[in-house]
This record gives sequence, C-alpha cells and structure tokens, in this order.
Amino acid sequence: QVQLVESGGGLVQAGDSLRLSCAASGRTFSAYAMAWFRQAPGKERDLVAAITWSGGATYYANSVKGRFSISKDNGKNTVYLQMNSLKPEDTAVYCCAANLGSSYYTAISGYDYWGQGTQVTVSS
Repeated sequence: QVQLVESGGGLVQAGDSLRLSCAASGRTFSAYAMAWFRQAPGKERDLVAAITWSGGATYYANSVKGRFSISKDNGKNTVYLQMNSLKPEDTAVYCCAANLGSSYYTAISGYDYWGQGTQVTVSS
C-alpha cells in the first residue's frame, strides 16, 4: 500500500509561482514513476507532468511546457511540481499519482495510487 499526501496549494495572482509537494509512504519510493494530474471544475482530469522512477525522463502537457517542472527526491520520498508564470487557467485541484513501475504513463489508468489533491487558484 502507498499513501500520497499533497501540499503547497493556495491562492496566488497571475504570474506568481507555487511549488507543490507530494510525500509518499509505504513501499520503496524509488521504484515508482510519478505524475501530477489536475482537474478544473466541470472538466476531466488531465495529466500535467510525469517522471520516471529514476528521474531521468519527464513528460509535460503542452499547456505547461516551459512553465512547470517536475522533480523527484527519492531520499525524501517526495515528488515536486514547480509552477512558474501561473495563469488563471491553471486553476484546478492538483493530484499526484504513483505507478509501481519504472516508466510513466499518460493515461489515468496507468497509475495505481492517488493522493487527495491540493487546490490551486490563480486570480487574474
């Protein structure tokens, strides 16, 4: 069993930055590929960024490329999402997810464990 707990969300203005954290407990964190998804009101849950178990490869949605950065600290059992130049359209609940394998997936179904989420609100 794996538990994921997100933190770092909040209310910010357009152009500001936030760093989300997702702390994992349970199995060996270094064996997971991790991802951040987001879901805005009335919309589907979408993949924002993903990272392989080693941190050697990453994926970003086109809408966040160049603004967001995902990283993984296996020593701290934590994955981060650094979000810069935030826009009102980034407003959503952000959830982290874990895949018990080395590679990430772009589909929701590829992930085995999910956190509860943290709210990010960007005002214009």
